[in-house]
Amino acid sequence: MPRSEPTAHRDAQAHPGQRVSEGGSPALTEIERKILDFMVQYLRANTYQPSIREIGERFGIKSTKTVSEHLQSLADKGFLERDPSRSRGVKILGMDLSAHAVSVPCFSEVPDGRPREADFHLSIDRRLAGEKGAFFVRAGANDLALLGVHEGDYVLVAPAAMKDLADGAIVVARIGTGSLFHRVLRNGSGMRLESLRPGGETTFVQDGELVDLVGRVAAFYRRLDESAGALNLTQH
Repeated sequence: MPRSEPTAHRDAQAHPGQRVSEGGSPALTEIERKILDFMVQYLRANTYQPSIREIGERFGIKSTKTVSEHLQSLADKGFLERDPSRSRGVKILGMDLSAHAVSVPCFSEVPDGRPREADFHLSIDRRLAGEKGAFFVRAGANDLALLGVHEGDYVLVAPAAMKDLADGAIVVARIGTGSLFHRVLRNGSGMRLESLRPGGETTFVQDGELVDLVGRVAAFYRRLDESAGALNLTQH
């Protein structure tokens, strides 16, 4: 998976003196990125684009002229096609917005339960996205080291209930230790949650329903071009 935010297709050429991204295309400002992400989410939910007024209301921009200028900048950078004569006359370029793909929010750290805006979104095949309400989080150093997950990998966390977890499931849970990622092992009198950090603690729990469970780890994704050299491919 890419380590920079994957938004739209980047074929536009930068103007002299214009800041560009690593891929050589014009870089987005923070508000442009947020507007583009909002437009993608809105389109997936409604099958049509938000109006200029709706975009302004979403980001607290009172001037429709200012919103139009942001959209024009996105068009100039090759992310959009515009029809200024229509309120919703915008086409997002270079993105697979078919029903087979979903856009999953991605966070730099595990959300604390309070409403917050995702850092960005990753679009992946619906069959790989997990249940509705799933999200990605970037793994921290040693968070899941015992599973071979590296810092910066994208970890997919899906909604779950303790009573539905299989023995050995990997979960994100707040249990008063420094670890968030644990392996669940059941026994006759309750369960134990083993930290997936090297040297991490094991916590014994009598009533699993009292655990502050964030979700179940369903998958993780990594770009091999940065880490393949560290893999041990020797046959044993």
